[in-house]
Amino acid sequence: MAFNSINISVEAPIENQIQEITYDGMEIYQPPLTLSESLVKYAQKIDFSKTTDLDLKREDTTDDSKSDIDPKDAFQSSLWPWDSVRNKLRNAHQEVCVLADVLAIAKDKRYMVLDPVPQEPLETKPMVQIYARKKALAGAANVLLTGAEKLKTSQNEAVRNRTTPDFHIELLRLRQNWRLKKVSNTIIGDLSYRTAGSKYLQTGTFEVTKAEEDEKTNSPPSSPLPGGIVPAKPSSALKVSIPSELQGVAYIEVLCQKDFEDLCSANINFLGSGAPSSNPDMHWQQKLEAAQNVLFCKELFNQLAKEAVQLQNPIPHMVVGNQIMASVLPSIQLIIALRHSTSGDKKIEKPSHSRSEHDHVLEHSLHQLLREVHHKNTHHPFPHPATGPLGPSKKRMMAGPMAADRYELLEMTKQETLLEQIVRQTQHFLMRMRTEYVLDTLAKEFKDPLITSHWSTHSSATRSCVKITILTHGYDAVHSTPLLVYIAEKGLKCICRDGRVMNLSYEPQELRDLIFYTINQHRIQIVIGLAKVMGWQILENSNHLGIGAVEPLGNAASCLLASPTGDRIIAVRCEPQANAIHVSVAHSPRTDFFPGRLVTERKWEHLGGQFRDVRMDKMEGKNFLYKMELLMASLTSNS
Repeated sequence: MAFNSINISVEAPIENQIQEITYDGMEIYQPPLTLSESLVKYAQKIDFSKTTDLDLKREDTTDDSKSDIDPKDAFQSSLWPWDSVRNKLRNAHQEVCVLADVLAIAKDKRYMVLDPVPQEPLETKPMVQIYARKKALAGAANVLLTGAEKLKTSQNEAVRNRTTPDFHIELLRLRQNWRLKKVSNTIIGDLSYRTAGSKYLQTGTFEVTKAEEDEKTNSPPSSPLPGGIVPAKPSSALKVSIPSELQGVAYIEVLCQKDFEDLCSANINFLGSGAPSSNPDMHWQQKLEAAQNVLFCKELFNQLAKEAVQLQNPIPHMVVGNQIMASVLPSIQLIIALRHSTSGDKKIEKPSHSRSEHDHVLEHSLHQLLREVHHKNTHHPFPHPATGPLGPSKKRMMAGPMAADRYELLEMTKQETLLEQIVRQTQHFLMRMRTEYVLDTLAKEFKDPLITSHWSTHSSATRSCVKITILTHGYDAVHSTPLLVYIAEKGLKCICRDGRVMNLSYEPQELRDLIFYTINQHRIQIVIGLAKVMGWQILENSNHLGIGAVEPLGNAASCLLASPTGDRIIAVRCEPQANAIHVSVAHSPRTDFFPGRLVTERKWEHLGGQFRDVRMDKMEGKNFLYKMELLMASLTSNS
């Protein structure tokens, strides 16, 4: 040490640093550092960069000193030939030992704990990041906008250079919807339903060619509209040539006539309610759809005409020209006509307004029936066994082993034709119309009791159901009479409340009479139900009364009611045809009883007097049952 040196001792403070001073003057000290924390703190103060520089300087000085020494003096022979190998092995062993110690310290954590060194957080500025992201997004948006502008300009230039669509693109669109094939140098298409199973002989081929530039540019302009606006003509690179027999407009007209009076009519068009125009400049898609509609109508009419000639009915069907006449019900005919008009026809028959309505239900039914015919032509049952012939059904193949008789074999061969199914559907449609008419007229005619009808939605093309409910307003809980009617092709099946089943014919008068009879029974039953509620006694009840005037159809119904004390009797008589109700009242004991020579005792006066009619039209009340309730109440109180 120097002469004037002073010894300075540095010690750690005994007290820890003050962390916080509370409001009451209490000082809170920081906890002392642990050994690991103090080691980390001191290690942070070491500047490793300076130590490396010093080491480098020392290495440089040692290298310079070694270079000054003579190599001959520096050379010294080893004392042992394997001395260098031993030194290298010893150094390697030391390094391995140090590495093992470091791994043991880091793994066991018994000698030293390695804590992460806290780093000072970087100061982040959110606005700077937002501006940077905004600038980056703006650059990307500019790149996309410039690319879009270039694409738009190139597309506009291509559209300007090409006035008509590309031929190959149009051909691709045509091929997506229609069947095409190439024959030598021409493109041929097919409109028929042969791939679906049709056996109609008329071909539906059309030819596709490329539209020439002369036709596009030198075509005469179309006539302007009254407003002076020239309609835009859609240009196409394709030209479709359709056979002359498939050009124009076609539809099938279905008409039901009774004594030359139209009952109902419908038009069936494959394209919907609007008939396509026969303009030669129309688009190829519309032209092909119109041609396929003509082919469909012709195939359907041809199938119906063939079946009409082959069928053997009691009243034969007639086929005259493009018209089929079939007898549906007595004095009712079904007329199916094919209407086909081309642009060359001068006189085009236009249907009247009443016949121009499009029936989508009938159109769907005809499509479905024709599709079933196509399906049967292509889908045959598989033979059983596999070596058997192709065509007969499994039931016919089992006819031999099952010993089927001639009648069963004939039933197997019978198949319902397309015309027979249409006739059956027409018969059911007419029966349904008649039933609706009868129910509507009776519902308007009768206000007491009320008649309600509910048509079931679960119906088919040849069978439907309606539930008729007869009830009195205000007395629904007392009694209601249901009547279930099943509508078939040529008759009705009615199920009454008591479970009786009655089969009616196609005449609407029979259904009307049955409803009259049911109303008659309903009135008697609801009077009996009201009497039970009022406490009256039912003496007699008959739905088929054998006394009185003879009814023209059916029988009258009646009932006798007695008051709770038995001194009043009410007689009710209902007539079905005249729709009349007679109510009479008798008193017991009789007020006009006088003893005579033969009847001398007073006990015979309890037999009751004569019945006196009650004028129901003079009584107050909304309906018949309300008046009966007032009558029973007044007779009960008077007794």
